[in-house]
Amino acid sequence: IRLTRLLHALVPDDPEPAGLLALMLLIDSRRATRTTANGDLIPLADQDRTRWDHATIQEGSELIRTAWSQGNVGTYRLQAAIAAVHASAQVAEETDWKQIAALYLALEQVEPSGLVMLARVVAVAHAFGPARASFLLEQLDRDHRLLQHPLTRHRAHAIRAHLRQAEGDAAAAREDFLAAADMTKNEPEYRYLSRKANVE
Repeated sequence: IRLTRLLHALVPDDPEPAGLLALMLLIDSRRATRTTANGDLIPLADQDRTRWDHATIQEGSELIRTAWSQGNVGTYRLQAAIAAVHASAQVAEETDWKQIAALYLALEQVEPSGLVMLARVVAVAHAFGPARASFLLEQLDRDHRLLQHPLTRHRAHAIRAHLRQAEGDAAAAREDFLAAADMTKNEPEYRYLSRKANVE
């Protein structure tokens, strides 16, 4: 963040460094609530939003509002806008998932990576329901092999597990949670996915 502030100060008329700084601030504002004292993951919907750093959220949100209309919108400004929508919701249920889904679609046009595609699937699930998101995931997997690619497969299986769970297919969801747990090299993610497979 300190280095990005310096970069933004050096090129104040370039909106992408401003977008990057906004993104980093908005992400950092939630740092204290992402894990338990034991290091276990806390999903975004379950985080204590009263413990978010609201001064940092305000700074990041103002930065992206100012930078948004300056020329063609790039990757960092789109990501910052998504983070700002999340940060503006006082409770998880107030999150504007339709706007987030639209922003991820725009981001996918600029940066068509597998991780961006999977993030859009999650947003579509929240905005329009698991059935529509499952259809989108199947379509993206046919075109981009998200369930097989080393960079996306564990996340794709985890997302499909959540979708199958939401659709009531507990057995299939458990298989995907276990597959995702076996694929991840991140210990907190492994514990979280293993618990989802064996407890819920």
